[in-house]
Amino acid sequence: MTQKEVSTKAKLAILSAGLMSFVGILVETSMNVTFPTLISELHVSLSTVQWLTTAYLLLVTIVMSTTAFVLKRFAPKAIFLFAAGMCFVGGLLCLFAPTFWILLIGRLLQATATGLATPLMFQLIFTHVPIKSLGLYTGLASVIISLAPALGPTYGGILTSTWSWRAIFVGILPILALVTIFGSFTIDGSAQRVGEQKFDFIGALLLAGVFTMVLFTFSSAGSNGFLSPAFLLWILADVVVIAVFVAYAIKGKRHLFDYSILKRPVLRLRLFNYFGLQFTNIGLSFLLPLFAQTVLGATAMTAGLMLLPGALVGMVIAPFAGRFYDHHGPQGILTFSISMLLLSLVLFFAFTDSLTIVTVAILFTVLRVGFNSGFGVAISDGSLYVDGSQKADQNSMFSMMQQYAGSLGTSVLSAVVSAAALSTDSKTSMYIGGKADFALLIVLAVALFASILYTHLRYLGKESSPATASMEA
Repeated sequence: MTQKEVSTKAKLAILSAGLMSFVGILVETSMNVTFPTLISELHVSLSTVQWLTTAYLLLVTIVMSTTAFVLKRFAPKAIFLFAAGMCFVGGLLCLFAPTFWILLIGRLLQATATGLATPLMFQLIFTHVPIKSLGLYTGLASVIISLAPALGPTYGGILTSTWSWRAIFVGILPILALVTIFGSFTIDGSAQRVGEQKFDFIGALLLAGVFTMVLFTFSSAGSNGFLSPAFLLWILADVVVIAVFVAYAIKGKRHLFDYSILKRPVLRLRLFNYFGLQFTNIGLSFLLPLFAQTVLGATAMTAGLMLLPGALVGMVIAPFAGRFYDHHGPQGILTFSISMLLLSLVLFFAFTDSLTIVTVAILFTVLRVGFNSGFGVAISDGSLYVDGSQKADQNSMFSMMQQYAGSLGTSVLSAVVSAAALSTDSKTSMYIGGKADFALLIVLAVALFASILYTHLRYLGKESSPATASMEA
């Protein structure tokens, strides 16, 4: 890439795609604080209502799995306008939904929009931003997609407490209209066609099957317990389907992605960092408002406001973390990121008995400092290990996996709480399940820390990136 600066038009194009993604994710986490209300009004259980989050994120993941193909086949503006239409129609369905299932359909339409908008935003960054500023821009992008999950509970809590959960969708429709207008004038470019590539329908179905079955596996655990025969049968089925998918990915003639990029060890490890950070972020954005309302007796508004300081601090941290990466590389900032994540989780676990709204807010702020320090850096550093023709594959793969991380995080943490509820009351099960969830996330954070240390000792400085190689040449 030879350009020195990013044009104003390109900045507005990136912002338009980012705000489309922001709206979809904002509403997704806004719904978390409405779950007690929805359970009462729509007469559904927690294991059912959590599908508003889990199914949304699952479909986002599936749509993102197609975007390596979509970004090469269709012009950016066409993708954006289609996403805008789906998001608007979905919002209207949710606003007037008479039943839970209509509400879910509306959310799935919005999931389709988010699944297209997020990779589009990163594709615009990777094609319009020079390498020297990549960390800054992906840091800003990470603000958009990571601020929304933390602001969502605040937004949803205030509107649900002062008006109705339906007001969540009233608030986003004017924003969608303005974003659509801006995007239609600023997003341009043509499809990045590579030969006569055909879409891999079999690969898409197999991947969707893997993702869906894993989520249903944990849903079964929540309904029947982790030691139930049903859960064990689901695990066996998962192993079979995953084996079929891997065999197809290795031997099939068509591919959703260029899987050869995963031969790069650093890229694989950065993908794990990206996945683990989002698993923790979305999982806790789901768990903590429920914990606050069920165990601490907080209102929906208080539970939402509880996460606001972390959201604001994270918004400030991400661009600075990106700039630090641009000047000093990934090791220092990623080590700091996971250290802060691990510290907050250890404190959540150690002081579960004495948590208050204030202490939850403080610890979540520490966690968000860690999350926002490393989230954008992980995808930025990963992007340096693929060349220009593979950018869409890397973008699509990372975007897909961070969304599935959120879906899986919600499903797993919910399953732990639901399984605890099989033998005790809701308040006790939320306490027991919450403490178990904190322990589970500590294990994940330790694995993330180990992966960063391993990457530094084993690969950095030894495996050159295509981008670095091209600059040296």
